[in-house]
Amino acid sequence: MSDQEKLAAEADKLHNEMKLEDVYKLLVDHKDSDNPELLWRFARACREYGLLPSTSSKVKRSVAYEAVESAKKAVSVDDQSSQCHKWYGISLVESGDYDGVKKKISNSYIIKEHFLKALQLDPTDASCMHLVGRWCFTFADMPWYQQKIASAIFGKPPTSTFEEALEYFDRGEKADPGFYSVNQLYLGKTHIKMKDTQSAITWLTKLKDFPGTKEEDKNAKKEAVDLLKTLGVK
Repeated sequence: MSDQEKLAAEADKLHNEMKLEDVYKLLVDHKDSDNPELLWRFARACREYGLLPSTSSKVKRSVAYEAVESAKKAVSVDDQSSQCHKWYGISLVESGDYDGVKKKISNSYIIKEHFLKALQLDPTDASCMHLVGRWCFTFADMPWYQQKIASAIFGKPPTSTFEEALEYFDRGEKADPGFYSVNQLYLGKTHIKMKDTQSAITWLTKLKDFPGTKEEDKNAKKEAVDLLKTLGVK
């Protein structure tokens, strides 16, 4: 095993142990590497580090852009890697929170392209199915003022439907049941949008017992409880 392979393995080990800041510290000196396996893992580390509640707002912004640069380089080095495409798309989504509506919508075409490419390269990856579903949900649920901005910029902005989003969320759950708390959350949210209250209650209730302990899992479970209350379920 090469030194870089050992480094990637150590990063995965720390990631699985939920030592997310340690993964970032381990890989930050390799963010300019030419090894795509290290580059996409650094992009992942940036996102996970940025999600920690202990991470300052300034650092969250900084690591969001570090992730974009690292993942972009990863794709340029290996455009046949599903992980490189996936993490480039994710990094663009995360940095979009700091870019403003215009650039966020402009990047949406690129994001979908990379998510679909990642899914094409690895058709079994449930997380890629979820990501395409999230893209569809976002544009099916786009507020009117963002639609006006998008129309002014593009003429015909990106569009999707809740039915399309549901198809991808369902595919993810069938491919790997219980793989991601947020997928179950979005199954519930999509059913709410489609006026299928009973299916929404089923998924949101199931999410309450999700075993994950990451910050994302905690936030998803809290949102599920809040949504259930709006549906009359205590």
